[in-house]
Amino acid sequence: MKKILFSILLIICLFIAPVNVNASSIDMEYNDGIYHFVLSGNKIKKQIKFISSQNLITNKEAHLNSGSILTINTGFFDPKNQKTISYIVNDSQTVEDPLFNESMMTNPILRQNMQKILNRTEFRILDCDSKLKYEIASHNANVDFLCSIVTSAQGGPQLLPELRLEEEFFVVKDSEGNVIRESASVLHKTARTLIGIKNLDQDKQEAHIFIVTNDHPIDIFEARELCQKYGLDTAMAFDGGSSTSLNYKKINVTSTQSSGDTGRALKSFMIIKP
Repeated sequence: MKKILFSILLIICLFIAPVNVNASSIDMEYNDGIYHFVLSGNKIKKQIKFISSQNLITNKEAHLNSGSILTINTGFFDPKNQKTISYIVNDSQTVEDPLFNESMMTNPILRQNMQKILNRTEFRILDCDSKLKYEIASHNANVDFLCSIVTSAQGGPQLLPELRLEEEFFVVKDSEGNVIRESASVLHKTARTLIGIKNLDQDKQEAHIFIVTNDHPIDIFEARELCQKYGLDTAMAFDGGSSTSLNYKKINVTSTQSSGDTGRALKSFMIIKP
């Protein structure tokens, strides 16, 4: 009789047990050449890190070396000298600084627009009085009082709430409004790596990642529309085109066009640790 009562009580407890509000998840859907990930819960914010490699490596190599659950490409870099064009912060320390990229410093066009490049948009994880939160902001934007940047990766351009093509030196126009310079193929259809934030009730947040493959290339305006479609509050792009990469479970996305290619060698990555 006691065993029967214990079994009944156990079943009741299973049904009425409180839901863990801190539970985290990675949800994925694939539709028409686009992978869409939703990162939910607070725990996963502790698992996300932005890392870099001294020598360029593929996304898959970064994925395997770090033991990551999910790995994507992030910041811009110079493939010739293997140095960064984007700021990367890991464990509250700046590990990649474009000011140390001499090719940028000696290029007269880039040097003339250096402040725009250095202030491009970045994705941050902030520690705000022991509570972690996502933020997308320009590099020079101050963090809130009692907050500090734990990890971040710069890319650009910002997509939401406003598209910042000229402000971040992705597009240059002449006095008549004609485009005379374009960076990162923002006006052309290509593969893209996008990330955004949806703010929910009770200060909860979701991070949304879109890996847009060569099966459904889009321009930057379509990228913005995609983020709007999912109701994101803020969104930005990382490096795209042949840099767009993803490793998750058995999924290995490379955007280089050569058959059998293992993927482009890259500088920085977003990983999610177990």
